[in-house]
Amino acid sequence: MCGRYVLARATGDLAAAYDADVPAGVEARQSWNIAPTSTVPIIRDTDGSEGHRELSTARWGLMPGWAKDLKQSYKTFNARSETAAEKPTFRAAVRSKRAVIPADAYYEWLKDGSKKRPHVIRPADGSLISFAGLYEWWHDPSDEDGEELMSCTILTGPSPQPGSGGVLEDLAGLHDRIPLPISGDLMDAWLSAEKLDKEEASGLIDHIRGEANGIASGWEVYEVGQAVGNVRNNDASLVVPLESETPF
Repeated sequence: MCGRYVLARATGDLAAAYDADVPAGVEARQSWNIAPTSTVPIIRDTDGSEGHRELSTARWGLMPGWAKDLKQSYKTFNARSETAAEKPTFRAAVRSKRAVIPADAYYEWLKDGSKKRPHVIRPADGSLISFAGLYEWWHDPSDEDGEELMSCTILTGPSPQPGSGGVLEDLAGLHDRIPLPISGDLMDAWLSAEKLDKEEASGLIDHIRGEANGIASGWEVYEVGQAVGNVRNNDASLVVPLESETPF
């Protein structure tokens, strides 16, 4: 799963990385402790032409159009890739509102008896992770004159199997789910606003899930301090490794 992540790059750096336009007033805020319901940058296609990308901001926690209130977003910051094309909450977005959620790293907690020990997962070469995501528009039914809210979610898939070796073994030991990264080869197809049928959308997700371990093999995992557990803590010290070794 992905319940906290890091994005420490400025708006211009993100736009350049994805060759994306930045509408007036849109700004990506650096954060080392992004939690669900935060406003986060996403990359999406706005006009249906392949390769046209825009940097937008969205509430992390998908709000389908039929949701009654914002409480829905506390339960939908992740979407299981295996069932997203069928679930009422996600299936419309899977077909036509696909996005990439950029990250420098994400956090996962290792259960160690009664303790939970936070770890950072990030590309070893310092590059961005491009998480496969979805977005939706929502209008508060109690506020007829209010603006529409854009929201998003991150797709997850099964962690590598134990015995995979290397960093994949580390990921298997941390959690049984990982947020799904997307390769550059599949990004245009994923971001296209073209409406897909259920089978097409499911097939595309299957391709992304099939590539996940190959991408994750270039990541690194290390333990960090307990400060990340408090969302009020938000600076670069959160991703500094502990001196102690991880137990993998």
